[in-house]
Formats: sequence, C-alpha cells, structure tokens
Amino acid sequence: MLLEFTKMHGLGNDFMVVDLISQRAYFDAVTIQRLADRHFGVGFDQLLIVEPPDEPNVDFKYRIFNADGSEVEQCGNGVRCFARFVHERQLTNKTKLRVQTCSGIVEPELGPNGWVRVNMGYPRFLPNEIPFVAEEPENLYDLALADNESISIDVVNMGNPHAVTIVSNVLTAEVAKIGPQVESHERFPERVNAGFMQIVDEKHARLRVYERGVGETMACGTGACAAAVSGMRRGLLANNVEIELAGGKLQIEWQEGGVVWMTGPTATVYEGRLDMRYFQN
Repeated sequence: MLLEFTKMHGLGNDFMVVDLISQRAYFDAVTIQRLADRHFGVGFDQLLIVEPPDEPNVDFKYRIFNADGSEVEQCGNGVRCFARFVHERQLTNKTKLRVQTCSGIVEPELGPNGWVRVNMGYPRFLPNEIPFVAEEPENLYDLALADNESISIDVVNMGNPHAVTIVSNVLTAEVAKIGPQVESHERFPERVNAGFMQIVDEKHARLRVYERGVGETMACGTGACAAAVSGMRRGLLANNVEIELAGGKLQIEWQEGGVVWMTGPTATVYEGRLDMRYFQN
C-alpha cells in the first residue's frame, strides 16, 4: 500500500505528517520507530496524524507520536505544521481552526509566509497536573540526580509535562548528561521534557530541550511556552518574550491567569509516497 505523507518542520523540529482523512493506515510502535530512523526510514522527531474530529464544533483531530513510538499529548511545533498542512492539502480553506488533541482543544491561526499563531491554552503548575511527585506545591523544586548532584526546577504542564531549569549558558549546559536523568526521573511518573533556559534579558531567552521519547531536538514549541511562563512567574521575563532555540525563534505571550500564545514559522520540506509493507511486520 502506498501512503502519501509530507515532511515538515518547525524550527528544525521535524515531522512526518499523514492525512488519515482521505487515506487509511495503521501505525504501531515498531512501525513508527522504523519510519523515524534517519538512515533506514523517513526520519523525524515526531509522527503527526490528521484525523476527523470526535467532538462537535471542532475542525480536525490530530495525534502525535514520538520517534520511539510513544504517543504524546501535545506539540507546539507540530500544531503549527498541522495548520499549514491542512491548508496546503486543501482539507480546509479556514485560516483559523479549532483542533482536538489528547490534551484538549487548541486554536491555531495561519498567517502570511507560513507563520502560525496558536492559542496553547492555560499552563498548569500543580504537581498532580504535571504529573510530578511532591508533598506540596512549591515555586521551585530540588531534583536529586546521579553522583550526589541536584538541580532546581520549575514544573509546567503545557498540554504535556515540562521541567525547566535556569542555566548560565545554554551552549555549555550539560544537556546530554542531565537531560536523560530528568526525563526519566522517578518523580515524573509519565516522564518529562527537560528544558535548559538561559536568560539574556527580560525580552529574550535561549533554550535547549531534551524531549521525552526523542532526545534533544532543534526546537520544542511547548517547551518554549513552558520556559517562558516559568521565567515570567519568577519575574525574570516580560509578558511578551522571544525564545531562541537552535532551529530559530518563537514569540511567546502570557498574562498570569490567561492562555499562552505562541507565534512562529513552519516549513514544508517535501511530499512523498512510501510502501508501508517495508515498515510493518
């Protein structure tokens, strides 16, 4: 069976996007892992599947799977690519959409030149909302690591869980060493995305993210939202801030008690067809 797909990215965070409205396919964890392989498959950070909605007054539903085959609740770069994808594939002529995800409804708005602005919803901070094991809510938590080391983290759920730590320099931060320890830490029962943020000034921060089930990526949209919100809550960042990642920049807006707005670019890399028999058992 030949399956049509589109390769896209948001700031280098790349996706295989599949329309399952006009065609059929089944993806299990092993198939996704094979497709995600950058030497023997298509190669991607996440697989993004577009489906008809289950709920009324919603335009589409989409599901996101990490390269390891695990399904995740939300993806900021993914929702921007999704908005561009359904428009380019002529699945809709709307530029403002309501989209069903595993973590609720998101509302992307397609702008000029492929930029997309997204209502990412309300951030959540309570330990049970992350989820994160803690005796009581605190502004910051000490997280014990290997070799008697520890880091100070903030926890934020932006549709998926994030742990944010402040570093003096993202270029020298030990993301490869600390990221896996945070991601699979026993205090995060569903694992977590580990963000390492450097504050440049109140309007500008740099960020690296070790993503759950993927590893470090060039960009993480929900990670940028979580980091910005964390910095704003600590009084380190203004309410409208630029978050700089390896793949580019995102603009994040948030007023305490309100929703988070994310604005950033997307890109279509290529379209293709593949024979799924080569990737399935």
